[in-house]
Amino acid sequence: MTTIQKKICLLGDFGVGKTSLVHRFVEGRFDDKYLSTVGVKISRKVLKRSYGEMNLLVWDLAGGSGFESASNTYMQGGAGALIICDLTRYETLTACENYARQIRILNPGVQLVFLGNKVDMTKERVVSVSDMLAALSVFGERTFFLTSAKTGERVEDAFNHLAEKIEKGV
Repeated sequence: MTTIQKKICLLGDFGVGKTSLVHRFVEGRFDDKYLSTVGVKISRKVLKRSYGEMNLLVWDLAGGSGFESASNTYMQGGAGALIICDLTRYETLTACENYARQIRILNPGVQLVFLGNKVDMTKERVVSVSDMLAALSVFGERTFFLTSAKTGERVEDAFNHLAEKIEKGV
């Protein structure tokens, strides 16, 4: 049985739900108490694959102002990244472009998957599907996931899609 290990980064502004997505994916739980990540928190999840196992080292990086200088070191060596916006705050979508560019500068072959989180908050939602598509077109991407860390909607799908992209190198 083969085991491979891959580092992935979660990138996005403060409060988009990065830590909640990690908790949902790794531990299968949601906690509505907000605790801002300072620096980086690393979690691990083992995915069963046809060839054996893929150990995902999930780096939950603090976002927001000052991100670039503090996080460059943390992003180095990343095979993949989830770039996350909060569907209830439009400015977090525009920030995704900066996060994606930053990690691509450090890791030109990095695989990216874009997420619009908090899809369960339908009344507060301000980011549309067409907004997401327009933002992603800069990177030649058309695939994204609308997720909810609270309900678990599409969270596993997003992480698994990133694992598949890493395996294929596309």
